[in-house]
Amino acid sequence: MKQFLYFTGLFIAGIILSCPEIPACTSAIITGKITADGRPLLWKHRDTDDENNRMAFFKGATYDFLALLSSSDKDGIAWTGSNSAGFSIMNTASYNLKEDTITGMDREGALMYQALSECRNLVDFETFLDNYPRPMRVEANFGVIDAEGGAAYYEVNNTRWTKVDANNPQTAPNGYLIYTNFSYTGRFNEGMGYIRHQTATEIISRQAAWGNITPHWIFNHLSRSYYHSLMGINLLDEPFSPEKAAGWVYDQDFIPRKITSASLVIQGVKPGENPEMTTVWTVLGYPPVGIAVPMWVKAGERQPEIMLKSATPNHARMCDWALALKRNIFPITRGNGPKYMNFNQIYNSDGTGYMQQLAPVEEKIFQSYRKMMEQWRKQGIHLQQLEQLNADMERAVKEAYTSLKIPID
Repeated sequence: MKQFLYFTGLFIAGIILSCPEIPACTSAIITGKITADGRPLLWKHRDTDDENNRMAFFKGATYDFLALLSSSDKDGIAWTGSNSAGFSIMNTASYNLKEDTITGMDREGALMYQALSECRNLVDFETFLDNYPRPMRVEANFGVIDAEGGAAYYEVNNTRWTKVDANNPQTAPNGYLIYTNFSYTGRFNEGMGYIRHQTATEIISRQAAWGNITPHWIFNHLSRSYYHSLMGINLLDEPFSPEKAAGWVYDQDFIPRKITSASLVIQGVKPGENPEMTTVWTVLGYPPVGIAVPMWVKAGERQPEIMLKSATPNHARMCDWALALKRNIFPITRGNGPKYMNFNQIYNSDGTGYMQQLAPVEEKIFQSYRKMMEQWRKQGIHLQQLEQLNADMERAVKEAYTSLKIPID
């Protein structure tokens, strides 16, 4: 019966091939109540047609900050970021909040760039929203955490905003909030991302009971999940191996999608801890074939070079390497071919899928940094130690992609 549903789902997907992809994201705030170390996590899984993303460091008006950008973006845009005060922000597009006919929208990136430059905590951000020029030219859910224990989403349109507090047991009884591309206070049954929302809810709810969620768990069980809540299948589980369909799977409503360009988990601090330890774990490119790298604002301009723009073009090399593998996963360019992925390239019974081969490399990177992070939490970040870790990490990453036949400059 389950196999029948699997292939039926693929058939049904075929009749909606003409439906275009729209910019979208999956996200969550997971409070310290259910994380392994009691620190909050802010997750953004970015979906956009701008597939090449990079990280950048900025010296803001009040606070310095790290931010995720599309490679084509100029200064003044941030799609996720964290500043030197431990204030961190991300957004998901909403499609059920707009109440007017105003055009010239999509200014979320400019709003977040300014907020990272100016805001210390949730109170500052609320004042910032109150004073922001109207119309705000946004229709979005902004997720925010700070170094003082604050954690909330803000549903914002051209004229108003509504706070949904992740620390309030009435609005987040299980210690987390999940947002995709609709707002809870928006028009009922409008918006997008309902299937992804249900998928993320089912995955997180099962783990929340254990109270041990980590950034690594989020990347492996959300950013790289191929569970589909509507069809009730998981491509990573037997007997639903896509090898039964010659390896080809229709790419619709999984959390990682062809238009996914990055996935970040910002690991905050507990109240009273040094905000410089706010850690921006970042996967550039298509997350199933990317590697998570931790970054800190404290490092300033001395960030890992592979995560920043290179001279020509303005791409991050880490993202380019992941996208080179992604093109082997989505190799068909004619007709409706781009909608299909060769899943055997990602995961297969021989253990030779890209995701399977990169997983041990990422695990070693997590272990290396975690050991030093415990020391830094007591003594502050030691920049020379960080630079050595980054050099070791970059060498391991280059070796990993070289082994997968990706040209490394």
